[in-house]
Amino acid sequence: MKKLFLNRGTRAAKLSLLLFLGVLASTQLTGCFTVGQEFSGSRVPEIKIGQSTKQDITEIFGRPWRTGMEDGKTTWTYGIYKYSLFGADDTQDLLVRFDNQGIVRSYTFSSTRK
Repeated sequence: MKKLFLNRGTRAAKLSLLLFLGVLASTQLTGCFTVGQEFSGSRVPEIKIGQSTKQDITEIFGRPWRTGMEDGKTTWTYGIYKYSLFGADDTQDLLVRFDNQGIVRSYTFSSTRK
């Protein structure tokens, strides 16, 4: 009886392993993955240094994908990074730096999109 339960456990473990390997292989075969969230890169020229506020930036681009600090000042990052083994990468990112009053003091925009 004990041997019967051992065989079932071993079969279940093997089946789980095969299922896991199948899922892993299917994701690797596509050769692509995406990180971040889409945002409208075409609207970047609307940012006005020394004028645009956090509210303005939120209205244009939505909520930031990441937030952080640089030299004690708030930064917001908008980014979408699509990587592919079988095609061109498609990435764009926007880093907005604010002063202590929540006004844009600088920004950096980069894109592989044409």
